[in-house]
Amino acid sequence: MKYWKYLKYVVRHKWYVMIECFKRGLIWRGLVHDISKLFPSEFIPYANFFYGSAIEKGRNSTGYYKPTETGDEEFDFAWLLHQKRNKHHWQWWVLPEDEGGIKVIEMEPKYRTEMLCDWIGAGKAQGHFSPKKDPLRETKHWWKENNHKMQLHKGTRSYFELLLVY
Repeated sequence: MKYWKYLKYVVRHKWYVMIECFKRGLIWRGLVHDISKLFPSEFIPYANFFYGSAIEKGRNSTGYYKPTETGDEEFDFAWLLHQKRNKHHWQWWVLPEDEGGIKVIEMEPKYRTEMLCDWIGAGKAQGHFSPKKDPLRETKHWWKENNHKMQLHKGTRSYFELLLVY
C-alpha cells in the first residue's frame, strides 16, 4: 500500500512540475523531471520513509524537510543519489573541496528554472499551494522560510531574490 501511495504522490508531483516547466518553455525538463524517483534505489527508500509511518515525517509547515537529520540511512543514501542525479537540486552545484571547504557553482538557467518549478509542483502536490492561486506568490512564502538553508551561488541567489522578493 505504501508503494502505491508513494507512486501516486510522485505522479502528482511530476504532473504539477511538468505543467510549470511547460509554461516556461522547458518541455524536455518537464518530461524527464524526477524520473530517478522511479528507480528502485530511490523509490523504495522514499516510500518507506514517507509512507512507512507518516507522510508528514520530518516536514515543516511549508513542506521542507531536513534530509540530513532523518535517522534513516537508506533514505539518506536515496536522497544523496537523487541530488546527484538531478541538476535541478541546488546540492548538485555544491562541490566539496579536498581541504574541507566547499565551492558553490552557479546553476545553469534551465536548472534553476526547473528548481522553481519543482518548488511549485511540490507545494501543489503536498497541498501547501492552491492549484488555482498564483504559484509565484505562494512560492515567495516558501522562499522566505527556507532560502537560508540553501548554499547558492550569488548569481543564483540573486535570480531568486529578484524573482521572489522584488
